[in-house]
Amino acid sequence: MFSILKKEIRSYLSSLIAIIVIVVFLIANGLFLWVFKETNILDAGYADIDPLFELAPIIFIFLISAITMRSFSEEKKSGTFETLTTKPITDLSIIAGKYFACLIIVIFAILPTLVYYYTIHTLAVPAGNVDTGALWGSYLGLILLSAGYVSIGLFSSVITDNQIVSFIVSMFLCFFFYSTFDYLGSFSFFKDTDFFIEWFGINLHYKNISRGVIDTRDIIYFLSLIVLFTWLTKIIFNSRKW
Repeated sequence: MFSILKKEIRSYLSSLIAIIVIVVFLIANGLFLWVFKETNILDAGYADIDPLFELAPIIFIFLISAITMRSFSEEKKSGTFETLTTKPITDLSIIAGKYFACLIIVIFAILPTLVYYYTIHTLAVPAGNVDTGALWGSYLGLILLSAGYVSIGLFSSVITDNQIVSFIVSMFLCFFFYSTFDYLGSFSFFKDTDFFIEWFGINLHYKNISRGVIDTRDIIYFLSLIVLFTWLTKIIFNSRKW
C-alpha cells in the first residue's frame, strides 16, 4: 500500500495537480472570507470562520473530483492498469494507497486555513473569544466529508477510462449525497419522514459535527459511506478477472 501511496503523491506533485488544488481552494475561500462584501468576516463583525465550512463542501465537490478523476481512469487509458494489477500487492492495498494519497492532498489543502483561525483568534474582542469546540468540530466534519468525497471519486474513476466522465460522475454523486436528501426532506408530503430521508444525506451529519457535538452516529455514517464506495470500487476493480 505504501509504495502505491508514495507513487501517487509523487505523481500529483509532479503534475502540479496538488498545488493547483490547494491554491484554488485557498484563493476561493480567501475571497469569500475576507473580500466579498456579503460573506466577509470583517463586515459581519463576528469572530468565526463559518463561511469557510459552509463553502468548502461545495468547493470540494469540484476539487476532489478533479483530484480523483485520474486515479484509475488514467491507468486504464495509458495501458498501465494491467501492470498495476500484476504487482505483488492485494487489490485492497492498491485502492487504499490511491485513497489515502488523495485524502492527504486534500488535508494539505485544509491545513493552511488554520491561519484563518489564528487571525480571528487575534481579532476577537477580547482576544481568544472564539468558540473553539465548534471550530475543531467543523474541521473534523470537513475532513470526514472530504474522506467520503474521495471514496466517491475513486469509484467514479474506476468505472471509466475517461477522466472527464469520471470528473462529471464524481461531481454528480458528491452533489447528490450532499444535498439531494435535504431537498427531498423539505417536501411537505415527506413531513412525517423528513428526518429519516435527510439522515441518508451528508449535509445533516456534517452540520451536526460542525456544531462541536461529536455523535457516534454521525461518525458511523461517514465511515459507512466510505466503506460502501470502497467496496463498490473493489468490485469494479475485481471485474477485470471475470
